[in-house]
Amino acid sequence: MIPYKPERILVQKESWQDTVTSEILGRLPDVEVRTVKDSEIRPMEPSAVSTVQSRNKNTLVLMRYPGSFLKRCQGSGADTCCNYYVVSCVWNCHLDCTYCVLQSYLSSRALIVCTNFEDLINEVRETLANSPKRIFRIGTGELADSLAQDPITGFSRRLVSFFAGLANGFLELKTKSDCIANLEGLDHRGHTIVSWSVNSKRICRTEEEKAPTLEKRLAAALQCQKWGYKLGFHFDPLIYYDGWERDYREAVKEIFHTLDPDRVVWVSLGALRFPPHLIDYVKERFPESKIPYGEFIPGHHGKLRYFRPIREEMYRNMISWILAEAPRVTVYLCMESFPVWKNSFGRESCSATFVRDQLDKAVCSR
Repeated sequence: MIPYKPERILVQKESWQDTVTSEILGRLPDVEVRTVKDSEIRPMEPSAVSTVQSRNKNTLVLMRYPGSFLKRCQGSGADTCCNYYVVSCVWNCHLDCTYCVLQSYLSSRALIVCTNFEDLINEVRETLANSPKRIFRIGTGELADSLAQDPITGFSRRLVSFFAGLANGFLELKTKSDCIANLEGLDHRGHTIVSWSVNSKRICRTEEEKAPTLEKRLAAALQCQKWGYKLGFHFDPLIYYDGWERDYREAVKEIFHTLDPDRVVWVSLGALRFPPHLIDYVKERFPESKIPYGEFIPGHHGKLRYFRPIREEMYRNMISWILAEAPRVTVYLCMESFPVWKNSFGRESCSATFVRDQLDKAVCSR
């Protein structure tokens, strides 16, 4: 993987008071640093950095986020959702996968790190304390890769140690990277799941060029398994093309022949989906990509996606291949309707409550 190193760092004036700021700057001693005023950084969600310099990913912005860090996953609202929560302390990703929705969702291409990390910790602690009988599964991978920038931020060490002390909280670090060095030696107490977003080798090669290969991701997963972490995998997006069956079946086999299937708590499946305007971004930035030329229809939340029979075919095959290799793993769908769940799994029990309970049980029992 190509490591991230910015050419310049913009520091919001108020961020100088945060420990995170000094730690990050200490890891990047030879990078130009400039303090900027609030008028130059408008902390809007998810981000809006107005300086001309910040319009590329070579700029790192350190800023205090004034809003709420902990939110319901945007999948909450689909017919069947898993009741997942997200915290976002880093925005944007330098891996530049062709299909990534962040390139059309974020208003700035700069990589942004929120330095008021203690506010995030306090918010999560208070929320979980107010509902002690409820299980919270919380991930950091919505607006950024959870680990790709971790060599600079060091956030994983803080988060893993914090969640280890939460009786009803489980952290998921979702990544395409192999940046796992900070996870070594931590007393995670089984409260952190390290998950990889994976795909067929063909898609890894053609649409995820800057990310590590599937083999390198699995090597990192194997090391985390040796350190005692629970593991997860996300085949999202599944991409339909001639030969997909052979390629994805091979990927499933490689995962479960490399790792202990009983250490994998869940595998999610999600077919390619994106807002219509993303097609123009992909054509402009990645002219070799085949993503814009598939056959799509408007679906949930107005996103373009494959016809339902295609999605159901992909899900049915993936479910059968995964369960043949790992009968105890929990498999679930992301951003899909109840009819798709029913036809893909061949059962009626696919309510949001059922899915939530299955995932809560999986994370607590492994």
